[in-house]
Amino acid sequence: MNTDHESGTATPHRVVILGAGYAGLSAAIQLGARLKGRDAQVTLVSAEERFTERLRLHMTATGQRLAELSVPELLEGTATRFVRGWVTAVDADARIVRIDADRADRVLPYDTLVYGLGSVADTAAVPGVDDYAYTLNSAQDAEALAERLAGLARVGGGTVVVAGGGLTGVESAAEIAERHPELDVVLLGRREPGADMRPGARAYLHAALGRLGVRERGGVEVTAVTPGAVELAGGERVAADVVVWTSGTRVSPLAAAAGLTVDERGRVVTDATLRSVSHPEVYAVGDAAAIRQGYGVMHGTCQGGMPTGVHAAVSIVRALRGRRPRPFRFGYYHTPVSLGRHDAVVQFTHPDDRPRRMYLTGRLAARYKEVVSAAPWPTWGRMKKMPASGVFWPRGGRFTRIREAS
Repeated sequence: MNTDHESGTATPHRVVILGAGYAGLSAAIQLGARLKGRDAQVTLVSAEERFTERLRLHMTATGQRLAELSVPELLEGTATRFVRGWVTAVDADARIVRIDADRADRVLPYDTLVYGLGSVADTAAVPGVDDYAYTLNSAQDAEALAERLAGLARVGGGTVVVAGGGLTGVESAAEIAERHPELDVVLLGRREPGADMRPGARAYLHAALGRLGVRERGGVEVTAVTPGAVELAGGERVAADVVVWTSGTRVSPLAAAAGLTVDERGRVVTDATLRSVSHPEVYAVGDAAAIRQGYGVMHGTCQGGMPTGVHAAVSIVRALRGRRPRPFRFGYYHTPVSLGRHDAVVQFTHPDDRPRRMYLTGRLAARYKEVVSAAPWPTWGRMKKMPASGVFWPRGGRFTRIREAS
């Protein structure tokens, strides 16, 4: 609760959440469930009403229809209101957010800000990517790729180059090869696909890609994308009718422009409680945040993103009640990778993301991956009724504990 000094009346504490990805929506639902009927106003801002299932965009890219998830509907039953608009600027000193809503400028003042404008594929680092490659940044991007692939299939085939040997690249290459066996799929990357897995899991991944007809090339670097080809370091050209870019990510420059302290990748640097180190009224969550744990800085995943959103919400509630926010701790526990609709590999990990000996493969792993991909909305449904149900995740024990310098 704030006090308007001119009128002497009490005004609600204004919380504005930017971004309705896995982290931002988790914060919005958790806050909206905990603050119902209390003296706070929670607003979630997103450019789209449709929730983007980033974990399944490789399915959308091959023409598979997914459930239409509406952000306003997901917020029903909470006290959080939804505002559709593009965030154009954050003024951290004035504590306002500027948005473009229906082609009209709008200003949203805040007392507390949750910054969750996550990452997208980096299309600026390599010449030609922005002009000639497809990405999986949004459902619309994935649908455009699906239409192009279907067009290639109708004329009898072609070559699809997936640039990026990480998990998104592997899942995309496998899905395209399975759904479009008439297409020649080439997976290029600086590192070998599955490089961070145990040898058995990595061997299974390679064998599965081979069965699907995916041609892998690790240890290569794409230096340019041109009409009809990609160029590699050393001068080699690989012919391509379609290029899918999954190599590298970037975050919005809005945080840096606002004067928030950011790291070399533009992510908001946070303290142990997820507050900005330069502006403690700002929390950063998900891919937008550089969050340090005992093992290093977290990398962006859904398994870590949702807990950051929930923790930020709980911290805000604690602060409103005059209590100190607690440190955030998170340990990884798995890396699930789909290899088409009926195959997958799941590498279980230590909290610091190093692979354990245990892994799953085949149909059991595919079912596991599907449960993981579908987990967010039942989790959010439970949080609406029982907010405390959202605060359980692996804390990581000794792996996440940050030791103070002596």
